[in-house]
This record gives sequence, structure tokens and C-alpha cells, in this order.
Amino acid sequence: MREIGNPTQDLPDDPAALRALLLAAWAERDSVTSERDTLSAERDALMERIELLQHLLQKLRRMQFGPRSERLPEDQLRFAFEEAEASLAAAEAEAEKGSTEQRKKNTARRKATRGRLPAHLPRIEQVLMPESTACPCCQGAMVEIGCDTAERLDVIPVQFRALVTKRPKFACRACEGVVVQAPAPARLVEGGMPTEAAVAQVVVARYADHQPLYRQAQGLARQGIEIGREVLAGWVGAAAFQVRPVVARLREILLTSVRLFADETGMPVLDPGRGRTKKGFAWAIARDDRPWGGSNPPAVVFHYAPGRGAEHAQALLGKRQPCDAGWRLGLKVQGSNSSIRLMGWPFARRSSTAAM
Repeated sequence: MREIGNPTQDLPDDPAALRALLLAAWAERDSVTSERDTLSAERDALMERIELLQHLLQKLRRMQFGPRSERLPEDQLRFAFEEAEASLAAAEAEAEKGSTEQRKKNTARRKATRGRLPAHLPRIEQVLMPESTACPCCQGAMVEIGCDTAERLDVIPVQFRALVTKRPKFACRACEGVVVQAPAPARLVEGGMPTEAAVAQVVVARYADHQPLYRQAQGLARQGIEIGREVLAGWVGAAAFQVRPVVARLREILLTSVRLFADETGMPVLDPGRGRTKKGFAWAIARDDRPWGGSNPPAVVFHYAPGRGAEHAQALLGKRQPCDAGWRLGLKVQGSNSSIRLMGWPFARRSSTAAM
């Protein structure tokens, strides 16, 4: 488009040429106007979408912190939050393409809130040098006066491998029947193929990351490893048997603690033959002396029981009476002639509130 108001520019005297220049200027103006209107419409649509998602996010937060009757189950609530936040991030990324100002604003916000990566992660440095370190003016050698450093989180995808164990056999040429060979190492799963690390990976993914075994089997199948869910279940069972002494010893250590916390939580349990689930209970005893400046590390032991009666509490706590300070509540377990002294802050708070 020609510059307007430039006195050094000569316009042609031919009316036809002037008409052509005017038509070209009008066409360029219409193109710029159309592009501007398109960008404005996209911006307005994105802003409307962002407002809608923000409204949905606020609604979900009310469902989480509002009255109990209006709350969503925790799993559904987390899923809804993830979907809403991912959609909101996608809308913001789309808006950044058409707005340099919005892109700069979001970049500054991410830099201010991204934090730092843990110090224990290995650092792989990549040094990006200019194409030339010679001065563009005098072609002299330049010296380094500083360096900008930025860290990004990277990941190496899970890589499975086959651990091949060879045990050479040695025989004596002079003595008949003499063969020497190193003994085979013990296996966590006798006759099976997993190493201890493979079994630990399955157990951690199942109970720490809540990933069902059939989904783990699907992940293995994507790597070309065909291992069924029932085989993984056998690995988990073998690991559970081997870890029993560790759990028993940890329970013994916890029962010697000055302070203990105990609680039970209901959970659905498969009930073979009935075609439905039944209710079981996960009992837990925990220790955490960090708020009191204690030196003992925090620990917790879980124990499954089919009910919440007196026999299950006594089986877990034994003769332990963990409360020696603060509010002391002598709780007589229903159906038992003995009482267990427990630290019951929630019960104490409710009783105090009722008395007031």
C-alpha cells in the first residue's frame, strides 16, 4: 500500500493508472479489514469460551467446598477439574497465536509460578553457541560476558530390558564327573520371569499410582510384551507374601511409639459367588512426630479386616494404650471387657462443642 502524505512521491497523470492504484488500495484495505474482523471474532469467541470454562471451574469448586449434599464424589470431581483446566489451557494457547500481548502476559505468568526443579534430578547441559563468535564490526575475537540458563523438565520413557544370566560350567579333563557351576540366584517368583525391580514397578503402580493391573497389561502390550492380568496378579501376591515380615516389624516399631493415630475406612471388597461387593475396612495405625519436633520418622501400617468390631481393633493395637498426654479418652470397645486408651481429638472436639 502506498504511503499517504509523502510529498516526494509522484502520482501518475493518467486517469486509468490512478484508478488502478485506487482499486488496489481499496482491495488491500478490504483485506486488512477482513483479517481484523476475523481476528476480532476469534478473540471474542475465545474470551467467551474462557469465561464459560472459568464459570464451570468456579461451579466445581463450589461442589467441592459447598454443602455436603451438593458435593461430587472425589474421583468425579478430580476428573472434572482436570478436564476443565485442560480445556482452559487449550483455549489460552489458541488465544496466544493471535495476540502477541496475550502471549507475553501468559509467558510472564508461567515464569513467575513455575518454581524450581528438585536438586536431586540429574542435569544434562546443552550449550547453544552462536554461529560465529567473531565481532560483526571488526571481525575480532569476542569474549564471554555472561550466560542465560533455563531448566526444563525432561523424561526418559520407560524402557524394558531382558536381564540375561549366564552360568558357565567348568569340568576337569583329568577327573571324571567333576563339574563346577555357580548356583542359580534366588527368584522372587520361582519359575517366573520378573526381576525384583519389575515386581516392585507393578506393585508401586498398582497401590501408589492406583493403576489397575489390566491397564498395566495394556501398557506392556504396547511394548510388545504380552503378560496377562492374572500373571501380574500372581506377581503382586508373591510380593505381598515376601513383604509380610517387614510389615510385622514396622507394626512392632510403631506400637512402641509415644503417640499413635488409629482409624478405619470402609471400602468395597469383591465377594465371589454373590455377584456383588461387600463392605470391608482398612485399618491403619500411623505415627507422625514432626509437628512435635520428634526425631522418629513418620510411618503407617495398614491392615484389612472384614468389620470394625472390638476384635479387629484389639488385633491391630494389642495391649497398646497410645495416649499419654493431652485429651485422654478411655474408649471401651463395644463387645469387649477391656478398654483401649486412644488419642481422640475429633471426639474431644465434638464433646466440648456439645457441652458449650
